[in-house]
This record gives sequence, C-alpha cells and structure tokens, in this order.
Amino acid sequence: MADDINSETGSSPKAGQASSLVRQGSVLSLLTLGSRIAGLVREMVKASLLGTTALSDAFTVAFMIPNLFRRLFAEGSIAVAFIPTFKGYLIEDDKEKTKEFLSSFITLLTFLVTLAVVIGIGATPLLVPIFSLKELNETILLTQIMFPFLALISFAAFLQGILNSHGIFSPSGVAPIVLNIVIIICSYALSPFVKNPARAMAWGVIIGGMLQALVQWPAVYRLGYRIQFTGLKKAFTNPGTRTVLRLIGPTIVGMAAYQLNDLVSTALAGKAGPGVVSSLQYSLRLQELFLGIFAVSIGTVLLPDLAGYTKKGQWDEYNRRLITAMDIIALITIPVTVFSLYQGELIIRFLFQANSFNEESVALTKTAFAYHIVGLFFIAINRILAPAFYAQSDSKSPTLAGILSFLVNMLLAALLVGPMKGGGVALALTLASMVNTVFLLLFLRKNPQVAVGRAVASALGYTTKLAVFSVLALLPLLWLSPLLLTLMHGRGRLMSYGLPLVLNGLVFGLIGIALLVCTKDKQALAIGKSLKRRL
Repeated sequence: MADDINSETGSSPKAGQASSLVRQGSVLSLLTLGSRIAGLVREMVKASLLGTTALSDAFTVAFMIPNLFRRLFAEGSIAVAFIPTFKGYLIEDDKEKTKEFLSSFITLLTFLVTLAVVIGIGATPLLVPIFSLKELNETILLTQIMFPFLALISFAAFLQGILNSHGIFSPSGVAPIVLNIVIIICSYALSPFVKNPARAMAWGVIIGGMLQALVQWPAVYRLGYRIQFTGLKKAFTNPGTRTVLRLIGPTIVGMAAYQLNDLVSTALAGKAGPGVVSSLQYSLRLQELFLGIFAVSIGTVLLPDLAGYTKKGQWDEYNRRLITAMDIIALITIPVTVFSLYQGELIIRFLFQANSFNEESVALTKTAFAYHIVGLFFIAINRILAPAFYAQSDSKSPTLAGILSFLVNMLLAALLVGPMKGGGVALALTLASMVNTVFLLLFLRKNPQVAVGRAVASALGYTTKLAVFSVLALLPLLWLSPLLLTLMHGRGRLMSYGLPLVLNGLVFGLIGIALLVCTKDKQALAIGKSLKRRL
C-alpha cells in the first residue's frame, strides 16, 4: 500500500506513510474530535449544573469507579488481546474457526463482565468511603446506578474490535458521540423527575451506553457475522480465547496497579478540599479533547496495520508506520501544548464559566490544566507505542511499564498534593507519563527488528523544531491577546473570551503553518496533499 502511494506521489516512503495514515484516519479523526467536543459540551453542562460542588465530586467519583474496569474488560482486552488474535483468524481465512472464536469470546466476556458488575454494585458501599466526600450516600447511589455501564461499554468495545480488524472505523467513531449526546439530553430532560441533575446524568450514562453498542451492530451484521453464545466450558477451552487469556494475563496485574493508582489519586484529591476532584476532571476533559484530534484515531488505525505487518514479517513497513505516527503526534501536540499554556485561563473561562462554575472553579481548573497539558505529548506517544507491543502479541512489556509509571504517579501525588493540592496530582500524572514513555521505548528495544533508535532520533529532532516554531508563532500573541481582552471586556462570555480565543488561535495557527511550509516540512506537506485529495 505504501509503495503504491509513493509511486503515485513521488514522495519519500516517510511522506507516503504520513499520507496513508492521514487518509485512513481522517474520517475517524473527525469523528473522534466530534466525540471529544461532545464530551466537552457534556462537561460544560455538568459545570453549569453542578460546578465544583460536593455533588459534582460525587458524580465524578461515581462515574470513575465503573470506568476503572474498562481497561480490563473493554479497551484493554480488545486492544491487547482480541484484535491481534482475531487478525490472525482473518489472515488464516477459516470461517468456521473464526465463528467459534467469536462465540467463545463473547460468552467469556459476558460471563466475566456480569460477575464484575454484580460484585461491584455489592461492594460500592465499602469502596466509596475511602474518597472522603461530603455527599457519601449520593455517591454510593450514583455508583450503583452507573456500574452496569461497564457491561455495555465492554460489548461496544467487542463490536469495535471486529470492525477495526476489518479496517472499518466510522461506526466506532460515531458511538461515543451518541453516548455524550444522550447524557447531555438526559441531564436536562430527566432532571425534573429525579432528585438532582447528577442522577439525571447517571441515567443518561446507562441509556447512552446501551445505544453506544447498538449503533455498531448493523455494521457488524453487514459483515456477515451472526454471533451466538456457547457453553462456558467450550468458551474457556477454545484455542483463540485461551490465547486471549494468555495475552491479557499480564494486563490483570497492570489493571490492579491502574485501579490502585486512580483510587489513591482521587482519594488524595478528595482530601485536598471540595471541588479539587471535579477541577481535575474538567482539566482532563480538555486534555482528552486535544488527544482526540489525532492521537486516539492514529492509535486505533495503527494497531491492525502493525499486527498485519508483524504476522507477515514486514518489519520495514512496521518501522516506517511507527516512526511516521510518532512524528504526526508531535506535529499535533507540541503546538497545542505551547498555545494552551499561554491561553489556558481563556479556554477555561470560555468553555466552563457559567452559573455554578465561579472564580474559584476557574482558579482550581486553571492550576490543574497547566500541569496536565505539559504531559500531552507523552500521553499521546504512549497511545502510539502501546499498540506497537500489542501488534507483536506482547502485553507484558506495556503492562510492566504501566505498573512502574503508576508507582511513580502514586508516590509523587502523595508528596505533591499537600503543598500543591490539585496541581500536585496533575503534575504527578504528567511526570508519570514521561516515565511510562521512557520504559516503553526501552522495552521496545528488546525486539531487534524494531528501529527504536531511529524513531527516538526522529522524534527528538522533530519535537525540537516544532517547539521552536510554536514559540515563534506565540510571540505576536503577547501583544495581541491583552489588546483583544481589553477591547472585548464586559461584552458577554462569547465575545469577551470566545472571540479573542479564536482570533489568537487563527494567528498562532497561520504563523505556524507558514513556518512549516517555508521549511518544506515533509509531514505537513504530506498531510496537506492527503487532505487536498479528499476535498
């Protein structure tokens, strides 16, 4: 595929890989960006209805608890074990074996996730008190309402795994948009019928989770799959599910560390004062919006491709694909980081400041965001490096790297939360993400076929160049931004914050693009050509 692209365009293999990745991921990127925007609107609704109150903290913790298990039953099991295994069945092209594997896998997944939901609902009253929240009883109730979301999101991830293995990404991109829209609608539509808006949002999570699975089913059905349940014994003894269990085994250990990390971080934030937990979540939502621009989409597209190259022993293609993905991530995240560091308060005021989200809320969220956004590049790179292991059916290495980074996160969060409160918890996550990146690169070197040294050298050189360009593009804003804020002061949220933010972003973006074009940046030119062909 890359050879065809190169011959058509006359570009280098690296530029051809960039064009190919963008072409494959552009639709998914737009859908993922749409999902992140919908998620951001959901947080804006939550900020308006709940602010950084104790009830907001209650919903945040209640939604977080079932989401802790997604790493094992949803994204984790699908990315780590299901897609590489299922890809092998597709290459083998034995329809009967493939059907038996899918039936066994869905049976096993259903059994395990149902067990987890039942135990989780029962254990909620024992788990929630560790967060030291004022709204204890409300947090318990909200958690129990939302715990079945784990089952719904697991089935949705299973369908996504089938579609992604076939190179179909659009239905999976639409699904989270549906989830967020349903939560937004329920927040207002159900509020008059329940005790508070948090309960309305909780029921929205359940309804949205159900639809998130259902919107993907027609695409799976059109592929010809008629998935049925089988006996538990057969499910556990199927060669494919045994491979999945073997691959996911290390992830269980990593999951325990992940759970402990999130629980401890949130518990520390809860003790730091009211509103700290919520402010951290608002900040993370902004970070996820930026990750959704390309990182999530590229990682999703990358895994099936790398798995195919690994199965066929095409290591040159594997390396070119990986290096290009890392460079594109830098092209997106470095400018976003520099711009967000300067415009962070403006972004927060424009998106969240209304009703219950007051000046204290702005200050709390601004502090967390400043420390979170510095780690954007490393979190995005980790989304690319993890699939590089999963494609090789290696789940142990990223799990070990994750455990080590989680330990660093817990230690730093405990040390920094006292003097820095929410900012300390955010900084701990950023530093731990850096540690995770370092360990992933070290572990990737164990495979001599993977050109880690070349990838790191390319990434270092390219990020340095982009950082310099971003700072140059930022310089005019030091004069323009204060001028716009003075001119627009007191004209309402949209004009006072939104217009200056958009104008600043346009100036920053145009200068950055001009610098890339003038220096004939290969990645930027390849992406431009790919987008031009799609228009």
